[in-house]
Amino acid sequence: MKARAFTPLLVGALVTQRLLELRHARQNERLARQAGATEHGRGHYPAIVLLHAAWLAGLLLEGRQSSQPINKPALATALALQVLRYKVMNDLGVYWNTRILIWPGAKRVEKGTYKFIRHPNYWVVMAELYVVPQIVQAHKTSLIGGTLNLLLLHFIRIPAEEKALRNYDQQA
Repeated sequence: MKARAFTPLLVGALVTQRLLELRHARQNERLARQAGATEHGRGHYPAIVLLHAAWLAGLLLEGRQSSQPINKPALATALALQVLRYKVMNDLGVYWNTRILIWPGAKRVEKGTYKFIRHPNYWVVMAELYVVPQIVQAHKTSLIGGTLNLLLLHFIRIPAEEKALRNYDQQA
């Protein structure tokens, strides 16, 4: 299949997936807030949303211009990343969210993927933003979106989460 024909299907699937995940995140956010959770890093959240929306737009626009066939190894890698994505979400359970919410009295999650690596969700997202565009030969979107996401996570998001967790650990 050609990338230009596959691109709308891919973007449609990603948008549907992300919207369903946001609905799930909102449910978990309600539970967290009812339990007295506090939010950290709220100021950078719009930048994350904007980056992901721009990445999807870039994926659609660039992928629709490609006359190349889809990259099957990239597709297989992206599908494997989806399995890992849902494993991480399952490991976090009700704590999984798109925001940094610290629940009072909760223990840090140290099971599953969290036994082996810190912030596995962010590693999966970083890989996705580089790999998924490769499926439809959207190399600029991969490079620009993936790199901007990496910088946002490395310099802003992960430090904000680490600070919130450190403060929580000191209070506990």
